[in-house]
Amino acid sequence: MFEHDALILKTIIDTAHDHFFIVAPDGRIRDVSPGAAAVYGMSREALCATSVQRLEADGVLTPSVSLEVIRTGRPVQLEQRTGTGRRVIAQAHPVFEDERLVAVVSRSMDMTDLQLLQQEYALLQRRFSEHLRRGHALETDAEALEAELDELEVKSQLMREVALLLRRVAPTDATVLMLGESGVGKTAFARQLHRWSSRCDGPFIDVNCAAIPESLFESEMFGYRPGAFSSAAPGGRVGLIEQAEGGTLFLDEIGELPLAVQTKLLKTIQDGFITRLGDSAPRRVDFRLVVATNQDLSARVEEGLFRLDLYYRLNVIPVTLPPLRERREDIPGLVERQLGRLNRRYGRDKMLARSVWQSLMGWEWLGNVRELENVLERAWLSAEGDVIRHQELGELPRPMTESSDVELAESSPQPVPAEPASALGENESLASALARTERDILAGLCGELDSTYAIARRLGISQPSVVRKLRKHGLRIARAEERLAIDKADSAAP
Repeated sequence: MFEHDALILKTIIDTAHDHFFIVAPDGRIRDVSPGAAAVYGMSREALCATSVQRLEADGVLTPSVSLEVIRTGRPVQLEQRTGTGRRVIAQAHPVFEDERLVAVVSRSMDMTDLQLLQQEYALLQRRFSEHLRRGHALETDAEALEAELDELEVKSQLMREVALLLRRVAPTDATVLMLGESGVGKTAFARQLHRWSSRCDGPFIDVNCAAIPESLFESEMFGYRPGAFSSAAPGGRVGLIEQAEGGTLFLDEIGELPLAVQTKLLKTIQDGFITRLGDSAPRRVDFRLVVATNQDLSARVEEGLFRLDLYYRLNVIPVTLPPLRERREDIPGLVERQLGRLNRRYGRDKMLARSVWQSLMGWEWLGNVRELENVLERAWLSAEGDVIRHQELGELPRPMTESSDVELAESSPQPVPAEPASALGENESLASALARTERDILAGLCGELDSTYAIARRLGISQPSVVRKLRKHGLRIARAEERLAIDKADSAAP
């Protein structure tokens, strides 16, 4: 060791914000940082005079992360409960010398501190949004947005604020964390952020972390040299991080990133270097990082599935994209954009019937923009003419299971009766009148349409519901009966 190494180590431990423990292989505590006393309820001297086994047995901390490292010989991250009633995220790493465990170094962070930081940041975000709403700059910036948003549809106040925030942070290299439900448009806004940035002439590398098998993740992200492993390409491979040189690296579904890759990604963010598999020479990389997730990353941290230090590195500029049901003003523009794409792709000029708009505007769209686009594409392809009607739109995807026929009928987005309901008969109850009207409507459709699927589309309910209703009223589809009779006659003919 160098002459001043011990003093340097002592300074790091004494001044660290995190709570450090240095533990011997037998569990005895060699040193702790001063801040640990407040979290674990014991003085620094008392902690250094005991062992992690005793602390765990006495309930001072449960479980001991250092004991888990001593048992497994591998790094560990877990959530602890302390005797003072606090929740702590603890990480511990083994220290080996000639393959012999000589110490365990652990650090922990009080989740109470994290929650206070999150609340403070949320307050700052609210104040920033209020400032935007109050200032004249919002109107000026919003007008400028119209010409700059390219393919994005931003009409609602919520999305305008999101777009304004992204445009203002775009010239920097700050990491942006995009949060929101699946399908809200995180990738589209990440691309727009790239177009607004000073790196717009560089590449935009879009990586879906959930789509790459864990066994291939490291080689895909960091690349490899020729011969790095048995199935390596002869010329090696440039990793996705290197491909983003001078541009933007967008990591979607960041919550699915394997822990081993999280460690290497954190090092790359901190140092600005990567090392390809099979290589010993680090390479400098220059890229802007944007990540997205539909998961609660802080919950993933508590479960030990996401590194706390990486979470801090990524959570620099968090931007939450609201679901489509909270910004219905954007639906018309999104619909027109999708219809335009489909018309250009297939060389047609189809449009929506006016009656369809009410259903599109009123639906909850739990799949958000992606679900809306998929429904429109299916309806466009199903329509024979140039007008897309309810029958092509079909039954919109249900957010709940079918609990009853009544519930389905009441929540159907576009019920279309075959004929007007009759007046209530003398001494007839409401239930009887409803059943009679339902039977009359179904009987008419059985003579008009040739399948239960066609009836379901007409009524805006599911096909199993149609089957149950026909069985309930003793009805059959006339055209199906005719086809059956013709088939029997044909088979009996000589």
